[in-house]
Amino acid sequence: MSEENITIHDEKDFQSMRAAGELAAKTLDFIIPHVRPGITTDKLNTLCHDFTMNNNAIPGPLNYRGFPKSICTSVNHVVCHGIPGEKALKEGDIINIDVTPILDGWHGDTSRMFYVGKPSVKAKRLVDITYQSMMKGI
Repeated sequence: MSEENITIHDEKDFQSMRAAGELAAKTLDFIIPHVRPGITTDKLNTLCHDFTMNNNAIPGPLNYRGFPKSICTSVNHVVCHGIPGEKALKEGDIINIDVTPILDGWHGDTSRMFYVGKPSVKAKRLVDITYQSMMKGI
């Protein structure tokens, strides 16, 4: 890669990057009370979509290479980038919600694991060890 292909960002760009990342984190905070038994992942998608739009951003996954939804929802055995649908969450499920709001042209991208109700011992252990592994990697 030659130097003319490298973009040098300034403080304003960094502030915009932070704002996009902050909106991603706020989206996941917003969805916490909605992750409960009986809700569908499609409803979680709608809630996150509306939250993103109401914050003057657009959902990055929507229509990206044909992806049909605004967030990714990976329930239990789905590793990543699951497509929200009509299946209702049930007690003991674990779900990863991945959001990517685009704010002023900058992408904020993050995900978080959630327990649906009370997790099983195995589910809690899986989430805890996965989190610890991620933190060691960071």
